[in-house]
Amino acid sequence: MENVAIEQYLPIGLMFLFALGFVVVTMVATHLLGPKRKSKVKLEAFECGIESKGNARIPFNIKYFLVAILFVLFDVEVIFMYPWAVNFKHLGLMGFVEMVTFMALLLVGFFYLLKKGALKWEE
Repeated sequence: MENVAIEQYLPIGLMFLFALGFVVVTMVATHLLGPKRKSKVKLEAFECGIESKGNARIPFNIKYFLVAILFVLFDVEVIFMYPWAVNFKHLGLMGFVEMVTFMALLLVGFFYLLKKGALKWEE
């Protein structure tokens, strides 16, 4: 019975090895075959086509960080709704009640953030 379980995972293992091999071969090939012309301009930091000025360690408004974290938080929570929607009929009434509870907690958190002013830019 153990051999059957291992055989079932063989395609996944092979796909992982091929993907890893492709990445390694591509990185080595580009390193060996690519041009090696270093200059002061090419060694400078490049950020979205804008020349870098000053120190990168300047303070910035914490609201940018907070909004980004909140976006990731709610985005990940919304991703949980897709498998539920696919299996909606199979889960039945109990699955529906669980998802309504999940969405209610999500909305409670969202309204809490709105009440605290976490998404307001002006103070």
